[in-house]
Amino acid sequence: MSNAIFHHPMPTNEPIRTYEPGSPERAALKAKLQEMENEYIDIPLIIGGKEIRTGDTEEISMPHDHKHKLGKYHKAGKKEVQMAIDSALEAWKTWSNMDWQDRAAIFMRAAEMIYQTDWRYTILASTMLGQSKNAYQAEIDAACETADFLRFNVHNAYKLYQEQPPHSPNGMWNRMEYRALEGFVFAVAPFNFTTFNANLPGAPAIMGNVALLKPAGTSVLSAYYIIKLFEAAGLPAGVINFIPGSGQKIGDVVFNDPNFAGLHFTGSTQVFQSMWKIIGNNITKYKSYPRIVGETGGKDFVFAHSSANVRGLATALIQGSFEYQGQKCSAASRAYIPKSIWPELKEILVNDLKNLKTGPVTDFTNFVNAVIDKAAFDTIVSYIEFANKSDEAKIIAGGKYNDKVGYYINPTVIETTNPKFKTMQEEIFGPVLTVYVYDDNKYEETLKLCDETSPYALTGSIFAEDRLAIVTADKILKHSAGNFYINDKPTGAVVGQQPFGGARASGTNDKAGSFLNIVRWVSPRTIKETFIPRKDFRYPFMSEK
Repeated sequence: MSNAIFHHPMPTNEPIRTYEPGSPERAALKAKLQEMENEYIDIPLIIGGKEIRTGDTEEISMPHDHKHKLGKYHKAGKKEVQMAIDSALEAWKTWSNMDWQDRAAIFMRAAEMIYQTDWRYTILASTMLGQSKNAYQAEIDAACETADFLRFNVHNAYKLYQEQPPHSPNGMWNRMEYRALEGFVFAVAPFNFTTFNANLPGAPAIMGNVALLKPAGTSVLSAYYIIKLFEAAGLPAGVINFIPGSGQKIGDVVFNDPNFAGLHFTGSTQVFQSMWKIIGNNITKYKSYPRIVGETGGKDFVFAHSSANVRGLATALIQGSFEYQGQKCSAASRAYIPKSIWPELKEILVNDLKNLKTGPVTDFTNFVNAVIDKAAFDTIVSYIEFANKSDEAKIIAGGKYNDKVGYYINPTVIETTNPKFKTMQEEIFGPVLTVYVYDDNKYEETLKLCDETSPYALTGSIFAEDRLAIVTADKILKHSAGNFYINDKPTGAVVGQQPFGGARASGTNDKAGSFLNIVRWVSPRTIKETFIPRKDFRYPFMSEK
């Protein structure tokens, strides 16, 4: 045990590298892309620090060239999931009692390895090839945000541990300690952000917990390298076990185990709600009430006032809707535009979208790449075709798609006369933006319509130069978005600057990367120490005189 109180290095956000032509980082990333494109990797489970191959495998394809196989991964069955639970519980005995600064040092080292070593390019290239992210999108996700989560989670842990009772009367000492949860945390990550494979198990682990990581099948490649990075940084075996596979098979074992202590989830609303129901039905089985933390879907909006800067609004719509092919839970997918500025905005959007290049991630001039897989492609196309056939909508840009080589869908803008049109209400998770044009004199009425249209409340933005219009929107849309932006796109939250999360059907709003998230992964214990115990049980009021 340490006999000192340590101050950690204050976190700063990881600098974003630009990968401009001629830069050394561009050359290094290009070389890593070529290396990984030309190899075929066999990815095992990692349980208790050991590689386990089940023989039940799935191939990993590049979304932008789906015939090109990058490797295969082994899937966990019920036996392997139980092994992972047993391994985690064994690791918990040591890990949960390790001094906080020693746990923190591992994750700070991992962040520094992203900053200073070639691990950055390994994680970037695996994200680009496996998830079809361009260099910039991979940089801000897999490199910068991963490092930011690791550093700021340590900072938030330090802040929490300092939270102590403000007063101890003479003769006693009041203290608070923050224990790890009794059991294991189940971390379930989506395909669209590599950083979730680090943060969902990592945030609980920093607080002394052990975790099982189930990555999405379409992001196993980058998830595997995140786990290998943690191993290289010194994370003890069994603290985070890596178990890709069927969600149902894994969940059947996890949610029936009495040691299940928490769920850290990012994914669809439907899956999260189904998990919550299962946990509720099994509640009498558990040693403790499990912590349930989830960030789910969104139907994110951009709302413009007639005083909006039209050029800035157009840029925000293009970046907010079509970066990473709209496959962000925060992506703008519905817009409310006043009639007075719509003709100018429409012209800019149509012209700008004509100049966006679509293609593979290895060509750095491409703005748009492929959507993640065939299922996503088919779903997104069905919405485009629905709009094509409707009398209430017309496609004013894009609308084209092709999956012969990769799952390519051109950025698509739909204009609708119905504010409750299907593509205004349902999450599409692709490069599709629907615009509803409203009468300028119906600003407040349309704001209320925006608030009521979707079950989600994740992100949204208001564009206006008129301050009263901003204030009005802020009040009416108060519960419509957990992350609200003024004159900016509704994407791109930065750890330590804009804690991320939404309410309603968008999740539990525990704000990833913030103090609010970290506090969910501890079980506090109050300690009162009386230096000299009382010797008389009687109180003064009991006296007869």
